[in-house]
Amino acid sequence: MTEVPEDRPSSVRLTDPRALRAYAHPTRMALVGLLRTEGPLTATRAAALIGESVASCSFHLRQLAKYGLVEEAGGGRGREKPWRATAQFTSWDPAQEDPAAAEAVDALQRTVVERLFEQARRWLAGSSQESPAWRRAAGSNDTLLWLTPEELTELTSRMEELTLPYLARHTAPQARPEGARPVTLIQLAFPAPEPGGPS
Repeated sequence: MTEVPEDRPSSVRLTDPRALRAYAHPTRMALVGLLRTEGPLTATRAAALIGESVASCSFHLRQLAKYGLVEEAGGGRGREKPWRATAQFTSWDPAQEDPAAAEAVDALQRTVVERLFEQARRWLAGSSQESPAWRRAAGSNDTLLWLTPEELTELTSRMEELTLPYLARHTAPQARPEGARPVTLIQLAFPAPEPGGPS
């Protein structure tokens, strides 16, 4: 695992294809995300919050624990024992040389993108009920840039640096200003077809 600097939130780095495949499940991603923002939680409480059965959540939590993404928080028994996330972020190497790992990463990244865009669709479907301030603040845009891989890596790093001051609010509710709410910031960067080239 890559060492995380003290001023950065903790991260779990997945390298085992089995761990990558295990995480590539919408319910498991939902559980990890929930525990990161609301945990520790029991399987019963998590099930109520994400709309799954208690048995399903209990099973998925045990699978996540096998790969170090969640752990028991102590206390309780059976489905009433609380669970917590082991880190604030999950990372993996998108450029795998091992075919099994590459296939697992592809499946995981598809699941991540599908989940994020489903969240965006839900926001759009209900945005008319939101305040004008939130409708103006939220949005999407795209910019075409001509970059080298090194420049894109640097740009991504600089964008991540901008979010650091806000990340402590995950685990410190008292640091959240009045009116703050969870916001999903999606970053996608990929080579676009060159003009005149195959699309």
